[in-house]
Amino acid sequence: MTTTLLRTADELHARVRDGRRAVVMTMGALHEGHATLIRTAREIAGQHGEVVVTVFVNPLQFGQGEDLDRYPRTLEADIKIAEQAGADAVFAPSVDEVYPGGEPQVRVSAGPMGERLEGSSRPGHFDGMLTVVAKLLHLTRPDVALYGQKDAQQLALIRRMVRDLNFGVEIVGVPTVREDDGLALSSRNRYLSPQERRTALALSQALFAGRDRHAAQEALRARAREVPATHARAEALSAIGESRAAADAHAVAKAIPGAPSAVRSAARLVLDDAARHTPPLELDYLALVDPSDFSEIKDDFTGEAVLAVAARVGTTRLIDNLPLTFGTFGAAS
Repeated sequence: MTTTLLRTADELHARVRDGRRAVVMTMGALHEGHATLIRTAREIAGQHGEVVVTVFVNPLQFGQGEDLDRYPRTLEADIKIAEQAGADAVFAPSVDEVYPGGEPQVRVSAGPMGERLEGSSRPGHFDGMLTVVAKLLHLTRPDVALYGQKDAQQLALIRRMVRDLNFGVEIVGVPTVREDDGLALSSRNRYLSPQERRTALALSQALFAGRDRHAAQEALRARAREVPATHARAEALSAIGESRAAADAHAVAKAIPGAPSAVRSAARLVLDDAARHTPPLELDYLALVDPSDFSEIKDDFTGEAVLAVAARVGTTRLIDNLPLTFGTFGAAS
């Protein structure tokens, strides 16, 4: 398969389509995480469908002092990676092609969810992101569009925009791809020195610590439910040495009605330790949120949640997250 480079929407619209079109939107500097998205798109589109990868560094989602000029641009290498992963075309429009009248006066607003976490740290970022996603959806006209779960808040907002504004496209989230040591793949990882990369591992390590604490808490809650706390049953269990275990489980479950506080504490310990490394990790936020609106969850929360972290190591800002499920007694995503 030879991947075609397209520069204009007219070129893309002129292509003959037999099956579904699946689009993977990127800002270039492709890596294995993007390749996984493209391979998944290929599976969804099927043999007779079409996979289009967009490469566009969107100026609207970079704030003042952020790395727009520094952001890597590696189109030739990107095309090779896209081709190897199964893309039919790479759509790499110019800024003038996407914004023919200059910066758009009418933009998509991310609303309250867009002001939390990443939106608080990067004001206007999500408005710019949603505006370009909306434009690229119109320009590429896909049946399905795929995005990585590493950018969990971005994915949630895209899904909300598509639902609220009646876009006729299916949105698919693809799990985060990690290095063998746990670091989430990101185009910005190339900025890290070897020492900075070691410090950056604290992001994923904090998430894994929170996940492990979550699993332990859910197991204790499950144990408390399985063993009735009646006096008669406790006496019977004491014969086989289980009464203390039952009591311990009940005590923990009663003391901590939900695991969220314990999860945050476990993750925070890792991040606090990394703040003392050389070079240090500078924490932006650690949050455990409801993915429907990215508000912080309380200890009585049940259902799907996202443990998210953002931090700076040297001059590089990194984000990561893990999904967790509360209240299912032992289940963790």
